[in-house]
Amino acid sequence: MNSKTAGLYLHIPFCASKCPYCDFYSYRSDDEAKQRYAEALIREIKRKSEELGCKADTLYIGGGTPSVLSYALLCDIIDEARRDFGIDSGEITLECNPHGLTKEFFDAVSSAGVNRISLGLQSASDTERKKLGRRADREEIKRVISYINEAGIDNISLDVMLGIPDSTADTFRKTLDFCIGCEPKHISGYMLKIEENTPFYKLRDSLNLPDEDAVCGMYLEMCRYLGENGYKQYEISNFAKEGCESRHNLKYWNCEEYLGIGPSAHSFIDGRRFYYPADTEKFIISPETAEDGRGGDFEEYAMLRLRLSQGLVNEQVKERFGFPISSQIRNRAELFADAGYLTNDSEGIRLNEKGFLISNKIISELIY
Repeated sequence: MNSKTAGLYLHIPFCASKCPYCDFYSYRSDDEAKQRYAEALIREIKRKSEELGCKADTLYIGGGTPSVLSYALLCDIIDEARRDFGIDSGEITLECNPHGLTKEFFDAVSSAGVNRISLGLQSASDTERKKLGRRADREEIKRVISYINEAGIDNISLDVMLGIPDSTADTFRKTLDFCIGCEPKHISGYMLKIEENTPFYKLRDSLNLPDEDAVCGMYLEMCRYLGENGYKQYEISNFAKEGCESRHNLKYWNCEEYLGIGPSAHSFIDGRRFYYPADTEKFIISPETAEDGRGGDFEEYAMLRLRLSQGLVNEQVKERFGFPISSQIRNRAELFADAGYLTNDSEGIRLNEKGFLISNKIISELIY
């Protein structure tokens, strides 16, 4: 491996119910299937650690909804991952849906080593949350956050969503106020994208969605308002208190190595990209990965780094690839700098909030 340690991602493909906007690989299942899957995941964690011989310094358990597993199963999975990959004091994140969770649950996972919770809030409006298929109300969310804090886990990330049905600038501001009032260390804000093969896609013509200008306004307001309240933007959709950026997710954006285990999970190790097919039964019976080509070249690195507020740093490019940012890219960047979308200086190229809104276009124009 090129780096000393990798990030470890474990996928839990189960949900209590499928949200109408979600196209991730997840589904409802019974306790027997969850038990079988947890046992298979533990076996594969052990097998992969022996095969690759690598260590990890971050663990991220995502899905799906990992918190639909019992805390006993989750603790078994975490214990195996920590033991096999040598994760002692690293960042260990668990994604949770706040509905139905207890103080006992968080006490247990905290004892197993979880020190960061990513909580799916989406909106602080009970009406908006109901339209998104989310069952917890504001009071339950507050109660769950208190359980997390009481369990000794003080690193909480709240996910919010922009551009959801019936939302307005006013309701979104109230969601941000709710988040700030909960005093999390991290806030993520994602724009709703209507994906094919989801109920929202079938209903897209009847959904009362805010228009593009309104959503862009929400995004710019989020960047400004969270910044004023101590949450520094470090990536297009992510804001954190000083020193509380997601160490695991930064591995993706820095084009560092990570290992994903579970159906639909992807990996980048030793320049190889590979993944497990999105088939839980196949994973349980005979887990095999499929090749997904080579990775880590300059174009991919630049594309990922330009998602970060720090951007593409010239000295880091030279250190990694042996050459600086090219004059061709610099010349293209100058056009966007003149239009107010980014900074292009001796340090490198950095998109601003306005540039992040059209980041796909800018990155494509700069690199390809």
